[in-house]
This record gives sequence, structure tokens and C-alpha cells, in this order.
Amino acid sequence: MTGFAIPPMLSWQDFLDTATAPETTDVGRSRTNATEWAGASWEEAVQLARDGWPVPLEQADVTVGQLREQAGLSKVVTVLEPAWDVTGSEVDIGAYLAGTPECMVDAVPRHVSRRGKVITFVIPMSYSSEVPHASIINRGLALATLCTAIIEAGHSVEIWCGDAGMVTPEIRFCAMVRVISAGEPLDIGRLIFAAAHPAMCRRLSFGLWDAREPAIVHAMVGADYGYPPFDCRPTDLPQEIVDPYIFPYLAAGDEQWDDLNTALSWCHWMFADLGLLQE
Repeated sequence: MTGFAIPPMLSWQDFLDTATAPETTDVGRSRTNATEWAGASWEEAVQLARDGWPVPLEQADVTVGQLREQAGLSKVVTVLEPAWDVTGSEVDIGAYLAGTPECMVDAVPRHVSRRGKVITFVIPMSYSSEVPHASIINRGLALATLCTAIIEAGHSVEIWCGDAGMVTPEIRFCAMVRVISAGEPLDIGRLIFAAAHPAMCRRLSFGLWDAREPAIVHAMVGADYGYPPFDCRPTDLPQEIVDPYIFPYLAAGDEQWDDLNTALSWCHWMFADLGLLQE
């Protein structure tokens, strides 16, 4: 056996269904870990995953206007995409004959990144059990702030979270979930929960593994749900996704997440280093 892999979950609902599936043994910890450490009870975690975590994002010095002016991605191509409504410049004959009220078509401009149709971000959701809640939250809010700003600047963005690490020196585990799909309405509460809430890892990612076959559950629990390096890889994603930006995993002792302003500054630097922002 070379690894444990769950096929990429292409929607948030797929992730919820997989993470909340019935446990296959009585040794899993997703439902039984201490609430204080996990950040929420099992029931609270599931509710937050469904409804979102309504924490306001800190704008700080990162604004959509700055991104339009400074972002390396701001050199976009404007494409015209059809949009159907009850009024418009042309008639969609097929829709009209079918009796569809929205049978008029207009060409609507849309910005497409110079890197291609979609920019893909991957946020690792695995980290040491010793990482404090404040570090998890500050890092997640900073990443969510910048991802949101880039989306609002007009770029097509997909955001994934990845659960990956080692069970033994020979066995790696991985599971990837698409949190935000390009083109869908931005669910900020969902993004904040996925990126910043401790229960995303310490409840729901554990739940992914507690529903596997018993041998895998026992191995994951025996390894405390994984050892570092918690590295997500491009090959963990569907093969049609190319050149994703994979953010560093959260390690115990990382000082850049001690407060939100420091986290925002570090993420701003990291986005610049990735070529997303010009310093």
C-alpha cells in the first residue's frame, strides 16, 4: 500500500456529504475530540460548514483598487460572453420559440486573467495539533481577504483546500475539496470557514477519514491523522488544473500568524512573491 487518497471533491456539497458520512468503526475522533481543541462541537462544525462562518474580513491596506493597479494579474483580456434576460439587443430564437421569458441576449464584457481562464489557489488544511486557534484564524482570514480581493478585481478564481500528509514514512494521504468554483457566486462565509476555522481540519477533515474502510481509519487514528510534511501537490488535483498556487502549510511556531496585521502583511508579500502583486 503506497497511499490513502480520496478522489477530488468537486463541490462543497460533495465535501459535506463525504465528511459527514457514517463512521465505519468506533475509533474515529471527528465526533469525539475535545471541543475546546477542535474549535467547535461536531454539530456546530457541520452547521458552520453548511451556513458559513460570518466573520468580517479585514481590509487593512489591501483594496480592490490597489489590486487593479498593482496586480501582476491586472493585465487582463476582456471577452464578451452572452447573457440572457427579458430585454437585450438580440433574440435567441430557440428560447423565444420555447416560451422562455429570458429570450433576449446581450454581450457582457468579462475580465479574464492573462494566465488563462482560471487562477487556482490551494490552501492546505492540515497542520500540527499544537498550532493554536489564533494562528489558524489569522492565517485563514488573511488568505481569504486577498483571495476575495482578487476575485472582486474581476479575475476567475477557484479555491481548493487540501488535506495531505504522511501516515508512515511510506504512506501518504491526500484529499482535495473545491471550496469556490470559478464563476459561482462568492460565498464568503464558506470561504472563511474553510480557510480559517479550526474545525475545518479538526472535525470535518477527520470526518473524511472516519468514513473510510476500517483499516484506513485505524491507520489514520494511529498516526493522529497524519504527520508533516502536510504538503499538497499539483498532482492531487484533477488533471485539467494546471499551474495552481499552493500556499505553504501552517506549522507550529510560525510567528507570522501571531496577529492579523502581521498575517496580512506576510500574505501580501507572499502574493507578490507568487507574481500576483507587484511590490
